[in-house]
Amino acid sequence: MPSSQLPDPLIARRAVLGAGLALASLRSWAAQDTDAEALLRKGGVVAAFRHSLAPGTFDPPGFRLGDCSTQRNLSEEGRTQARSIGVWFQQRQLQPGKILSSPWCRCVDSATLAFGAPQVWAALGSPRGSPETTSAGHLRELRAALVGASAQTGRFEVWFTHMFVLADLANTNTSSGEALILRADRGGKAEVLARLSVAA
Repeated sequence: MPSSQLPDPLIARRAVLGAGLALASLRSWAAQDTDAEALLRKGGVVAAFRHSLAPGTFDPPGFRLGDCSTQRNLSEEGRTQARSIGVWFQQRQLQPGKILSSPWCRCVDSATLAFGAPQVWAALGSPRGSPETTSAGHLRELRAALVGASAQTGRFEVWFTHMFVLADLANTNTSSGEALILRADRGGKAEVLARLSVAA
């Protein structure tokens, strides 16, 4: 039955339910941001971002590192999203101790628009070929760096990388421009403490 034909009490109930879900969603995002902010302020964590929005999947034929014209790049929406990330940190006076990025242009651009020029690190690079999995050597580097960052109270790092890298490192999915707040557990594996998704 279309909404227009529903009895008045059902329409009202649906409206209340919709408003309740929207409010719950807003509270969830607010709590998420608050948790992330508190963790970053305390330090000993890494905010590991998936690069901002770059429409499409994979890189085009003829891809070359160091040549952005051969790569999948940020859209204008993605560039706005990256700037919004920087604004979120600036408004809270949160300054990363280190900013690291995959060599891919969409990651370097995300980092630069948010924070300024990053230090490029090959271990954060996108897996190439098939299957799309991060190499064991790169995973060892990432975990070792996370252990080091986790030991530094009052200081946090920001990394910009790719969906596949974050999935291999933290065993979870991420959206474009979303960060996982990571810390190394006692075994040296990545533990997801919170998520941060900054609206553009």
